[in-house]
Amino acid sequence: MDQLLKLLSGAWTTHILWTLQQQAGGLIRFGVLKREIEGISARLLTQRLRLLAETGLVVRQYRPTIPPEVSYGLTDKGRALGEALNILDHLARRWSRDDPPGAPSEHMRQEHEGGRD
Repeated sequence: MDQLLKLLSGAWTTHILWTLQQQAGGLIRFGVLKREIEGISARLLTQRLRLLAETGLVVRQYRPTIPPEVSYGLTDKGRALGEALNILDHLARRWSRDDPPGAPSEHMRQEHEGGRD
């Protein structure tokens, strides 16, 4: 499990996997994927996608057209993370509703005040 958590904790990794999951099993071209993930550089996206392909979570499809077409999608192994990503998304949305931006979480407030449930 540690290896999986280390992989998922890499910069942008879960965001990339989440975006690919939203394609419902289809492929997405590199340029479209980059536009979907605001703020990521082409270099970092390429590095992350290579790593995810090496680990078998992502498939890379290359078509030697002019310009070349490179598309990415999730493998069966990558799609297996879908349920976990959905749970994390649900949790993140709930936490963002519960704690306004910049506010310490309830858990942190309790620890600071010395009390715990």
